[in-house]
Amino acid sequence: MPESFHGRIPATLMLTGAVVLVLLQAVVVVGEFPASLTLERAFPANNRVELGELRNRDGLRHRRILQQQDGNPDVVDFRVQGTYDPYRVGLYYTKVQLGSPPKDYYVQIDTGSDVLWVSCTPCNGCPTSSGLQIPMDFYDPSSSSTSSVISCSDQRCSLASRSSDSGCNNKQCSYNFQYGDGSGTSGYYVSDYMHLNTIGLDSASSNSSANVVFGTSQSGDLTKTDRAVEGIFGFGQNGLSIISQLSSQGIAPDSFSHCLVGSGSGGGILIIGQILDPDMVFTPLVQSQPHYNVNLQSISVNGQTLPIDPSTFAISDNQGGTIIDSGTTLAYLAEAAYTPFVDAITQSVSQSVQPLISKGNRCYLITSSVSSIFPTVSLNFAGGASMRLRPQDYLLQQNSVNGAEVWCIGFQTISNQGITILGDLVLKDKIIVYDLGGQRIGWADYDCSSSVNVSSTSSGGRSEVVNAGQFNAGTSLQITRYELTAVFILASILHLAMTIGGFSL
Repeated sequence: MPESFHGRIPATLMLTGAVVLVLLQAVVVVGEFPASLTLERAFPANNRVELGELRNRDGLRHRRILQQQDGNPDVVDFRVQGTYDPYRVGLYYTKVQLGSPPKDYYVQIDTGSDVLWVSCTPCNGCPTSSGLQIPMDFYDPSSSSTSSVISCSDQRCSLASRSSDSGCNNKQCSYNFQYGDGSGTSGYYVSDYMHLNTIGLDSASSNSSANVVFGTSQSGDLTKTDRAVEGIFGFGQNGLSIISQLSSQGIAPDSFSHCLVGSGSGGGILIIGQILDPDMVFTPLVQSQPHYNVNLQSISVNGQTLPIDPSTFAISDNQGGTIIDSGTTLAYLAEAAYTPFVDAITQSVSQSVQPLISKGNRCYLITSSVSSIFPTVSLNFAGGASMRLRPQDYLLQQNSVNGAEVWCIGFQTISNQGITILGDLVLKDKIIVYDLGGQRIGWADYDCSSSVNVSSTSSGGRSEVVNAGQFNAGTSLQITRYELTAVFILASILHLAMTIGGFSL
């Protein structure tokens, strides 16, 4: 849990006798201490002052301090909607604001690709309505006063050309993306303003903007109408990813985090910055890979390591390996690991459930709680980090038969690929931190409907903690480093004044 006071303190805290040091006389005396200093109360004596009023007062000063500091990037916050459940939505998405004047575009959150792109008018084959009840408003470069096309001679196009998906068409920097499910999109790159909701040290949000390069698609068959979005928000490591662009401009940290709600209507937290949690564990990223590859070493069921050769999860000839990908709804195991995994689950529940096959999937008919029957699974990674999976993290409920629930193995396999992909089925209900500067990925189990502590680390390595996420100010109190420092400074001044003598309240 974050270091906060959820439900453990009264809704309002009161402080008495708050004081502030006021210098009434400016006296310059060589070799001598100023003749006198007077301490006065900032608030009337015997008055009880709400903590919120003091926080607001301090917040004004914090913003002035931060405005004077260079190279201290802000945390950027995005609102998350959607759910992992493939029978409802099957994806998580957020809203971005682009152009001048700014317009809203709803895009899928995807850590398995690099580029932010949105549908552009005119767009051939792009959905014009969505079952997600979101507006489908295509980007129009002519309606934005700050939009400009990226030419093939632009040095920023060279970042795109490093990918086989991008090239040059009619002197415009263009792309043609194909995705694993057979869908695709094509268009050209533009430069325009992206408007950001940033969070300062005092937890107050503000608006800022940055000039970024993103794609504008003029054709595509990416999604069906029932779950259509207006584009994809790629969070990969390529130089044209938004995380890389904002970080290189000093606007945002070189890290991002998400916490996806797995229950109810879903949603969650997505920030550029690091979510903090004392139970966070990390594993190194595999170097020189286009995706977020990690080194999965073994799988345990009920504490027993499965007989799977570790090379099953390794990269060989730039193929295979284990990828963390928020754009994938389910999870996929390398073929050599799939059968031992399913067999171990089935064997552990053989006395409690009725196994069956439904549409080619291993399923189970159960009459009691899934959590009380099915075992805990552990994915064990390099560096000693383990990811604990509850039954709900590897099973999917399909339907009911005569009052009994049908749950199926949510893990799938991709024929002849030897690849393992951890999608939203596994990533939900966890803080996931992508520390690009440290080249590592971390995670911790978490209630993603709660507020979080986040860190913005500058190039100098200083880490500042602020409150972000759901902004549950009424139930969560976060104390920042600056607030603590202010208390110590005030205490020191009072102690010094009283020690020297001649000063009174």
